[in-house]
Amino acid sequence: MTNRYLEPLLAFSQKFLNKGQERSIKAKKNIATAILIKGGSIGISLLLVPLTINYVNTDRYGIWLTISSVVAWFSFFDIGLTHGLRNKFAEAKARGDDETAQVYVSTAYAVLGIIFTLIWGIFLLVNPFLDWSNLLNVSSGFSDEISTLALIVFTYFCLQFVLRVITTIITADQEPSKASLIDLIGQVVALVIIAILVSATEGSLTYLGLALCIAPILALAGANIFFFSGKYKPYKPSLAKVKFSHAKSLFNLGGIFFIIQIASIVQYESANIIISRNFGTVHVTDYNIVYKYFGVLNMAFMIFISPFWSASTEAFINGDIKWIRKSIKNYNLLNIFFIMAGVIMLIFSKSVYTLWLGEGTVNISFELSLWGFLYFCTVMYASKYVSFLNGISALRLQFYSSIISPFLFIALVLVFIEHYSMGVYSLFLASIIANFNGFFVAPLQYYMIISKKKRGLWIK
Repeated sequence: MTNRYLEPLLAFSQKFLNKGQERSIKAKKNIATAILIKGGSIGISLLLVPLTINYVNTDRYGIWLTISSVVAWFSFFDIGLTHGLRNKFAEAKARGDDETAQVYVSTAYAVLGIIFTLIWGIFLLVNPFLDWSNLLNVSSGFSDEISTLALIVFTYFCLQFVLRVITTIITADQEPSKASLIDLIGQVVALVIIAILVSATEGSLTYLGLALCIAPILALAGANIFFFSGKYKPYKPSLAKVKFSHAKSLFNLGGIFFIIQIASIVQYESANIIISRNFGTVHVTDYNIVYKYFGVLNMAFMIFISPFWSASTEAFINGDIKWIRKSIKNYNLLNIFFIMAGVIMLIFSKSVYTLWLGEGTVNISFELSLWGFLYFCTVMYASKYVSFLNGISALRLQFYSSIISPFLFIALVLVFIEHYSMGVYSLFLASIIANFNGFFVAPLQYYMIISKKKRGLWIK
């Protein structure tokens, strides 16, 4: 009986996955695989929240989130290099130029290695003199523990930025599901370690930091060895292939991504710091619970959108405008489905928080949930247009917008909190307004390039 229904379903699935243009077939297979991987990843990330809160309590979990945000500010020191590598690698591979692709990979590893080794060394010297308890507005009793945690998290960020080049290469090769699998392995290891800590130790920020930082580093290190020994052996980084002259083209493109990254970092990472100083670390937890809850929508949508960036690079180089138009149309239809799913999530949000985290763990207002939902609606709408523009390196307008948006975000937050006495939800509202590039400029730019066939400022 089972085979009677299962076999036709499998036959239909196989026919669907293998139907269409080669680029579309590759994208569909990656999406199908990514749904399974991301489903597991989302499930584990949701399990980690109540597990870690119960292990270190709400206040300390807020400290962990805030420290992670502070340290993540240093992530912009990659100067957009990995995004530049993604486009340059995809272009070289589309032309069949494996040697140039290897040079770009080797140079990216070398440059990132030098940058983050220097930054890590400077942090080692400065960290003992930083008063973390004052910076985060928490009890001085946490000072030593926070200082140790900051060192752990900072070391993790420096290592992962170098090791994560492998995921950039995999994604540029239009196989983002494999990159997601690396992250899933790291999450599984972290979950196991924290489960052991909960049963064997008292709540410790240091142990929590080690568990959440060592696990992904092990997964990334293993991925580098595995892929460069197998499929990507022709692109294996080599000192002999490091050409700092090629770094210029990575930096030229990466420099634009760098400014764009700063805008993103300011609008997300500074939020935890602002909340901590104005409302307390408990509200950092509330904000992040909402962010994680509705962020599931965006994570799921990104499963479908991830192959589009590098596929757009190839399609645009080959003049396949019809494929690009069809893809955008399908993504717009998918947007409607995700918004409807988000409305259901919003209606039952209070019950889900209780079921997820336990009765009385958090007290999150409907207002905060509503603005979190609206924020992610705009992010999903924007992502398909931004991915296309990123793929064809049409970054000039996004660059200009990104110079404005961080200042607009900070100004709006200050006005909302200090002059209008608005709550934590004001950070979501400020983020929506500051993201004017995503919901207005990027769709307009796509329309001018694809429908009107305009060039000039639109394509730069």
